[in-house]
Parts: sequence; structure tokens; C-alpha cells
Amino acid sequence: MEQIGTDWTAAGEAELEGVVELRRAIHADPEIGLNCHRTTEKIKRALQGLPLEYREGPSTSGLIAILRPSKPNAGDNGRAVLLRGDMDALPMQEETGLPFASQVPGAMHACGHDAHSAMLVGAARALCARRDSLPGTIVFMFQPGEEGYHGARFMIEDGLLDDVLPGRRPDAAFALHIWPNMPRGIVASRGGPLLASADTLNATVTGKGGHAAMPHESLDPIPVACEIVTALQTLIARTVPVTDPAVLSITKISAGTAHNIVPTSAELLGTLRTLSEERRSTLQAAFKRVVEHVAAAHGMTGSAEVTQGYPVTLNDTRATDLVRRCAEDLGSDWSELPAPIMGAEDFAYVLREIPGAMAILGTAPKGTDPESNPPLHNTRMIIDEETMAKGVALHCALAERFLASGFS
Repeated sequence: MEQIGTDWTAAGEAELEGVVELRRAIHADPEIGLNCHRTTEKIKRALQGLPLEYREGPSTSGLIAILRPSKPNAGDNGRAVLLRGDMDALPMQEETGLPFASQVPGAMHACGHDAHSAMLVGAARALCARRDSLPGTIVFMFQPGEEGYHGARFMIEDGLLDDVLPGRRPDAAFALHIWPNMPRGIVASRGGPLLASADTLNATVTGKGGHAAMPHESLDPIPVACEIVTALQTLIARTVPVTDPAVLSITKISAGTAHNIVPTSAELLGTLRTLSEERRSTLQAAFKRVVEHVAAAHGMTGSAEVTQGYPVTLNDTRATDLVRRCAEDLGSDWSELPAPIMGAEDFAYVLREIPGAMAILGTAPKGTDPESNPPLHNTRMIIDEETMAKGVALHCALAERFLASGFS
């Protein structure tokens, strides 16, 4: 198969200055949640004048930009590919000291979404410049609300991916995620589950309050809550096979008001992570069963609720192999991840509807020890901006290769 490296590498490098400028503008002005209107406007200005058609929905500030082939009807029966970049920030106070650090108190781009959006804009500009040679349609998905707000799901429910081609959604979908703890320029991924599902666990144990000097006259929910935590860890250790793992962590127990009062109730909060929908469903039901029955064994009432989070991010093995081949053609080192990452990602909603893959782009600053760098979601997280040129090039290569040859 024809090599693609030199062409898109040069295009990525040519776009780098503009990508860095846009990334810094977004970084300095972060927004949280589903409505990132200032960020969307920055992206629109950066795309101004390009031959793109736009879609926006009522639920978010997300933006779909569609690049169609320049030759009439060339893409009607051809392929369509989606490239995604998220745009929202995290509720945390930046401590990087960068000259373009966040100017919004309590908000920071600590997960790289500023870079994701900027790289996708660079790819859109580079691909628009080659529109005459593109054999199909490219959908650029600029998505807010990734950090727990289900932005991708809302954009899908708004119909923004429908009828990209007559009666069809895109045929494949790809996304990149920067990683400050991987060597700069390395591309990593794996077929199958890449990231876990993530559900929030809430439980309440209700007993009978009273005087702490006479606990026998009360029904103390605190030791029962502790017993539930232990029972849940036993549940994981003794019912979950190592071939289909799960993580269940109770991270908060709240109860009581004073040293001499047995409280009426105790509340538990935690998270459940799984790598298959079957395991996810089984453990959600088991969580409720353990809470209710352990509480009942002590004459108390246990109520449990599971708030559905993101599903498993499931990479199509064909798409992952295409990422590998494109990365290697571009001269990037490839790393096959030996195991899934137990974090979660709402690109999972896209991959649930469209076959594709997410890949990781190493962005450890030059001359640093990647493993010692501040990680994602850290107030001091920084990246090597030069590697964004590689991200632009990889987006372009993936789009061109898929439109030309599919997953083959």
C-alpha cells in the first residue's frame, strides 16, 4: 500500500503555528460542561472561509462541520469518516504558571481538550486544502461536555450524525487523546476495550438514632455501612473473573453530627468500572443486592442507586490496526497497550453507534521523564505543543486512508 507519511507530516507542520495559537486561546478561556459557546466561536472563527457545512443542535454548543468532495456526487455512494475533538475543561484551579494559563477562576484545561479541538481544526484546514483529491465525506465533530456531561450522547440524540450521506451515519469514527505521561510523538492504542465504563454508586443505610452511651437502644448505621464496604470488596474479589475485571471503590461515607449521637442514617458514595456491558449489568444488580440485604440482616433499611455513566470505550480491531499503520507510515512509534485503562471517555457513545477507534498521542514535554510529569487532571499538567503537528497529520492520514480503502 502506498505510503502517506511525507505529505501529511508536512501539512501538520504547516498548520502547527495556527494550532498552537488556537490551543492557547482556548486554554486561557476554559469552559465547563455542555455549553462552551466561547470555545465554539473560537473554533468557528478558525474555520472561517473553509468549504464546510455546519450543524448545531439544541442540547449543547457542539459543532459538526462536514467536508464534502468537490466533484459533484463523488461522495453520494462513497464513504464518510468522522474525526472528533472535545472542547470542555475541568473544575480546578490551574497552577502551571504558563503565560497563557487559565484566566477563569476554578476552570482549567487539564485533560488536553484544548489541544484536541485545536488539532482537529488544523486537520480540517489541511484536508480542505486537499478537497479535490478526497474520495469521500469527512465529518469534524467538535464536542463539549466530555467531562461527565455526556456531550457525545446529546449530540447523537440531537441527530447531528444522521444523514451525513443519504440515510447513513459516518462509516467510521476516530479520536485522539493527548497523554503527558507518554513519550512525545508516540501513538498508542489497543483493539477491544480501551477504557472502562464508569457508573456512580449511591447508597443509604437507615437505622434508628439515639444516644451514643446507649447504642443498644439504637440501630447504628455506621458499622453496617462499613460492613457493606467490606462485602462489596469481597464481591469483587470472589465473583469477578480476572479475564473480565472490574473496579468498585467506595470513596465517601457520610454520617453523624456529634460525638455522642448515633445517627439515623449513613450514606455511601463510590464508582463502578467495568470492561464489558455484561459485567457492568451484573455488578450494578449485585451492588443493590448487597446494600439491601446487609442492611436487612441488621434490622435496617438499605437503599441503593446506580447513576449510569459512560459505557465501555470499545475499539474496533480493524480501526485500531488502521491507526497503527497510519502512525507508522507517518514515522511515529507505535505502542500496543497491554491492558485497558480504567478511566472512562464519552467517545464510547460514538463507538457504540459507529465502528472506529480512539488512540493516545504521547505529549511529554521534551527533555522530561514522562512518568514523572504531572498527569491528566492535575493542576500542573502541561504538554509538548510541537507534537500537535503529529496529531494533525494522523487525523488527516486516517481520514484519507479510510475514504480510499476502508479498514483494509
